[in-house]
Amino acid sequence: MAGAAVIAGLVVLAAAAAAPAFATDHVVGDSSGWTSGVDYTTWAKGKTFSVGDNLVFQYSAMHSVAEVSSADYSACSASNSLQSYSDQNTKIPLTAAGTRYFICGTPGHCSGGMKLAVTVSAAAATTPAASSPPTTPGAPGDDDGTPPATTTPSASTPPATTAAPTTRSTSTSAAGEAPLAMGVLAGAAGLVGLALMA
Repeated sequence: MAGAAVIAGLVVLAAAAAAPAFATDHVVGDSSGWTSGVDYTTWAKGKTFSVGDNLVFQYSAMHSVAEVSSADYSACSASNSLQSYSDQNTKIPLTAAGTRYFICGTPGHCSGGMKLAVTVSAAAATTPAASSPPTTPGAPGDDDGTPPATTTPSASTPPATTAAPTTRSTSTSAAGEAPLAMGVLAGAAGLVGLALMA
């Protein structure tokens, strides 16, 4: 009976450790935050923003964050903002694919460079593996001694791939979560095996 309790406890522990975090919190401007004098176009370049990620704006009371349309982004106008924030630590979830536009609502700050456009891509998905085409009875390669015919995909047909979900993080504390979870799972599996042997 004690063995069953140990196994149940290990299963709960393994399930809790196995829940990976797929979202990335992107701190806008990194250590500089949301302030004047930062080139946010350069900051965003090379970063991948995906559905489920968050933008984190950290700024002083003299700044704000306004989400705006493309036209208002180009014109540096916050008068028709979609959302406006002034809490000095704003976390904005990226919930849909597409381009999102943000500016500082303080007059003159956007024209001074406090503007950010990010292109959000759809969350990673897996593609099912390609299946083999069915064989036709009497076709070459069945049992008549001739080698089976093979086909080569054309250049316009991309090979099927299966993408495994990944854990992405910009913080050093989360970077070790996946190996830690795998270690916990491996340890739990070992303990379950020992409990079953007893």
